[in-house]
Amino acid sequence: MMINKRYLGAFFCATMLFFSDLASAQSQVETSHELTTLYRAARKVISVNQKHINDASIAGKGLSAASVKEKTLENYLEASGKALDMASLSKAQQAMISAVEDVMAENQELINEQGVGFKGFLPAIFARQVATKFSSKMAGQMKIKLTAPKNYVRNRSNRPDKWEHNVIERMFKKEGYEKGKAFSEEASVLGKNAFRFILPEYYGKSCLGCHGKPKGEKDITGGKKEGGVLGELGGAISLTIFQ
Repeated sequence: MMINKRYLGAFFCATMLFFSDLASAQSQVETSHELTTLYRAARKVISVNQKHINDASIAGKGLSAASVKEKTLENYLEASGKALDMASLSKAQQAMISAVEDVMAENQELINEQGVGFKGFLPAIFARQVATKFSSKMAGQMKIKLTAPKNYVRNRSNRPDKWEHNVIERMFKKEGYEKGKAFSEEASVLGKNAFRFILPEYYGKSCLGCHGKPKGEKDITGGKKEGGVLGELGGAISLTIFQ
């Protein structure tokens, strides 16, 4: 039986292309998990230190850019089970860490202001500022944002776009969806090919002070509580990698 060499060559090329695309997609998933884990690790530092930040009796809070970076890396290790190799960080990892340092450096006067209790420097505010910095540093390559179900969004800049809204409503809210499982796929963004990754987040105890019950009551920020309950889907982290 003779084998058509032209057919065999085409089959080989198609096979190699398939495995190349598969490897690329897997790499993008891994990158997305790493960056969102690093992002959450940084936000956790602010969450854990919220009462300390709002302590009016203390001037120096000890939350310098360097200190928060160190604590972020510790949280990342705890969450992922592996330490970041600081000698070989990717451009995106460098951008994320740099964004965290920039935000902390710019907010030192606010954080350390003595005689002032609530300062408005909340985990969500910190995360939004870091997202803006990161997206600027990675302009045209990647962007990250906090988002949530539309009825839970307080800042319009965090409103989900159509793709995010569909994933949140049709997947994350669906009964039986695996809690905490991220979703990703290739999708067009403003006419550009992109890899999109979104990670669901759920209300923890520390969230309910502002987002819990009773619904409609004003929280410490002056906003209205959403009436959320422990473990309920409260938001998501959305990452876009442009092709």
